[in-house]
Amino acid sequence: MSFQQQAHPDPPCLRFPENLGLHASVSVEAAANMLLRALQMSQNVPYMWTFIDKPAEGQLYLLYLQNPAQFPNDGVRYQDQETRLVIPVGNREMEISETKYGFVPNAQDTSAWRVRRRYRLHRGGHPQLVLVHYARGPAIQIIPSLLNSPVRQYPLRQITEPSVYIMGDKAGQKVYPSGSAPPPPPQVPTGMPPHPMGMNQQGMNPPVVNVNAPGMAMNPQAMLAQQNSAMEAIERRRERERPRERGSSMSGGRPGPPRLDDDDSADETETISARTLAITRYRRNHELMEEVFKQAALGNMKRPAPQPPYSIFDKLELEGKVNKLQEEVDALQAKRKARLASESVIASNVPSPMETAP
Repeated sequence: MSFQQQAHPDPPCLRFPENLGLHASVSVEAAANMLLRALQMSQNVPYMWTFIDKPAEGQLYLLYLQNPAQFPNDGVRYQDQETRLVIPVGNREMEISETKYGFVPNAQDTSAWRVRRRYRLHRGGHPQLVLVHYARGPAIQIIPSLLNSPVRQYPLRQITEPSVYIMGDKAGQKVYPSGSAPPPPPQVPTGMPPHPMGMNQQGMNPPVVNVNAPGMAMNPQAMLAQQNSAMEAIERRRERERPRERGSSMSGGRPGPPRLDDDDSADETETISARTLAITRYRRNHELMEEVFKQAALGNMKRPAPQPPYSIFDKLELEGKVNKLQEEVDALQAKRKARLASESVIASNVPSPMETAP
């Protein structure tokens, strides 16, 4: 749902009318519970246009921001850039934005100690509902050139816009104070086709209602008629696509264009971010590839026991060679003994020189 204000350098914002009190700290679980409860309460409570100006320490606000990335002016000057962090909270995701070292110019602040934290469920909740908490953080010295430099012009203009419902069956309806009459309904030119107020290109966002100025809001009957016309057009388009899909499936040809079914297939992508899905698929694919390549890369880790070094020889063959060599050695030794014996006989038969002398 889009609620727009007239172009103004310092526009107001839509705030939950009840005072949420002062809180020293707000945990992530508490912020998530508050935002989930706000989904129910915001359907029956109109939000009021107001300025956030110089909030007290511990103050808590529940806002409806058309563009959560652009926070309205709150009368505090910050000496630090805003940081954002996304953390999972159950099956939802919480975005936390924090800005530190804030101070109020031309006030009693002697140091920059103000901290602003913003909580919103951008997955699994309403992304335009923002819970804002102002707390005390570490203090630093104020830059002298910024000490007396205001962040907005005073006095703030008086707000005359009525409260408005932001969601539910009464979304877009204004609530005028007692004693004041609502402006007359606008004159709708005849022959103009109704615009799909209840569906955007994806058919997921709430209706877009313009509350710029008195007399420019659409009455509930006209808005309901446009929503019904949009739903009927979508239903007729689906009816035209169903026979085409059935014919292509029976003929075995190329399937027709995808059909938008009223099922809960988009719940997973609404509650789980693309980063979480990518991480899950990355891990799953690597586990499957590990099972495939583990055996090919490492092989069989159980190596067989090493064989003894003499296992390549035949024992019987070696024994036969040893016996043959032993027989040859014995034959050589017998020849040597015989030769030695013959030499000794010859030597004994030869006369000595003394015997042959005259």
